[in-house]
Amino acid sequence: MTAALSDLAVWPVRRESEALAERLADGLGAALHRPWQSAERQLTAFRSTFHTTRAWVLIGAVGIAVRFLSGLPESKHSDPAVVVLDDAARFAVALLGGHEGGANALAYRVARLTGAVPVVTTATEATRPLTLGIGCRRGVSAEQVEAAVTHALAGRPLTDVREVATVDLKADEAGLLAFCDRYGLPLRVIAHADVEARPYVTQPSAWVQQSVGLPGVCEPCALIASPRGRLIVPKTALNGVTVAVVEDRLPLEVSA
Repeated sequence: MTAALSDLAVWPVRRESEALAERLADGLGAALHRPWQSAERQLTAFRSTFHTTRAWVLIGAVGIAVRFLSGLPESKHSDPAVVVLDDAARFAVALLGGHEGGANALAYRVARLTGAVPVVTTATEATRPLTLGIGCRRGVSAEQVEAAVTHALAGRPLTDVREVATVDLKADEAGLLAFCDRYGLPLRVIAHADVEARPYVTQPSAWVQQSVGLPGVCEPCALIASPRGRLIVPKTALNGVTVAVVEDRLPLEVSA
């Protein structure tokens, strides 16, 4: 099987994942490989096409991905990025090329399309302790989002922020997306049902309940995205944007 040069490709290991792979490839604008259509051994086929694509989403187990990649990586500056998504779309793991290859950002894109949890393990993200939960009225600008975030952070730098979390109903909000893009912040999208099941709010909002069927957005989204964190800034509102700030606890602090 010969692959054309492409920016992004999806490789499902099992035929049973074909429907998920098709949906993902369509959402990402990616090439889709169907290795079961070839008589060539799948491991051999993947290895022969690995360097023809800038980034891969491999659907299957991490252990399989490790075997597929064995001996292939050459340099973090030139290797394709690899994100591994399990067959049940529970976790999107940035496995190779986190920063230089763009796997971290790709993991968040895959997560937004599938509802998976993005898994990023690079050290730079580990030193950023803050998660922002953001809710907003429809049509707010990036400047409004930025002003509300600056107000909520109260002097803490944006470089302390690891990710932004919001509910799926706001996943296409142009001002929010523009703000995240401006500062290179990944956007984590939490499913409405997950927020509904864990409505962590200090200040329930009748307007939000009526508008989106939830007592709040920013606080539960931040706490779900950072499950071992603590709410250090409850919901603050400014010009149609609400922001909550959650800070990670250190591992030793959790076990103490």
